[in-house]
Amino acid sequence: MKTFSHRPNDRGFYGEFGGAYIPELLHNNVEELKVAFETICHEATFNQAYTDLLKQFVGRPTPLYFAPQLSKKHHTNIFLKREDLCHTGAHKINNTIGQALLAKRMGKTTIVAETGAGQHGVATATVCALMNLNCIVFMGEKDIERQAPNVARMKLLGAEVLPASSGSKTLKDATNEALRFWINHPETYYLIGSVVGPHPYPAMVAHFQAVISEEIKVQLQAQTGNSQPTAILACVGGGSNAAGAFYHYFEAENVRLIAVEAAGEGLHSGKSAATSLLGTPGILHGSFSLVMQTNDGQVVEPHSISAGLDYHGIGPLHAHAIQSKRAETIAITDEEALEAVKTCSRLEGIIPALESAHALAALNQLNFKPEDVVVVNLSGRGDKDMNTYMNHFDL
Repeated sequence: MKTFSHRPNDRGFYGEFGGAYIPELLHNNVEELKVAFETICHEATFNQAYTDLLKQFVGRPTPLYFAPQLSKKHHTNIFLKREDLCHTGAHKINNTIGQALLAKRMGKTTIVAETGAGQHGVATATVCALMNLNCIVFMGEKDIERQAPNVARMKLLGAEVLPASSGSKTLKDATNEALRFWINHPETYYLIGSVVGPHPYPAMVAHFQAVISEEIKVQLQAQTGNSQPTAILACVGGGSNAAGAFYHYFEAENVRLIAVEAAGEGLHSGKSAATSLLGTPGILHGSFSLVMQTNDGQVVEPHSISAGLDYHGIGPLHAHAIQSKRAETIAITDEEALEAVKTCSRLEGIIPALESAHALAALNQLNFKPEDVVVVNLSGRGDKDMNTYMNHFDL
């Protein structure tokens, strides 16, 4: 069996997925970015600056926490990778630090970004404030309403938050607006938040998020005497936190990689966001991947109670991993995720983000041995979702 590769070919393809399907007006922008990523991001001085900021500003390394009560409940050994303890409350800042440093080196002064749950928007606004860059964030009107605390944080940090009022008024539409803005303002830098979009974005975001699995290997070795767990679980919308958690284990075939998607109100309810189970190959936001669409290629509106998982596609790296069976997929409903929020909060004293709660809920569908070691990537904290929790749990 050929070892799975998590690196794209020269044209940005992971197997059949990936590439750069872009309008001609963006060709120069994307080519400029590709050259910059392949040169600047591998320089010793750049990597030192990146590593220093991760340590001094973001607060890395994040803990790998043995969760005793969850372990007892599931009769195995469960570790939580605490990305929720990053500055700004999620893994997103690992990527925004790297891309903002790159933008500065490229001479860019204005950053444009899209956001769904708001964590990428907050992380972008944060690094723009840190590095004295102008910041424009597009966000769906629906997400602006359900993620109001993050909107306020972005504005306090100096970002201009612009609503996307078309379509489902969620992440897809925010991405559409950000891409249109970039076409009309090619002098800006478009800071994509997930492993989606035209090459080199999927590879670049995975590169910056790979610090997650790099730390897991060292921390597991120190705590268990073995750097390889039995399984790693991570939620997947576009898939940046999962790409980071899986990155250094893709070629370790004995480690199960489990991508957890949002089933919404039910996998076949018509209100779901489980792209790898319901999607078919197609083009979305500049890359060829799995997309939720009709037979004639019209995008189907997804649904998830979690704004960060409410996306019509999945990153091409994950599409390739799932299609080639290197990764497994589990779909979790809104209700199952909410129940996992309560379980983790009351058993471990950790309130997870709704996105992360999907990964925690997947533990109920898996059977592990008492000697197994399971890592769940806790991608974000639940502060941003408190309004949802207050309404659901009648707090």
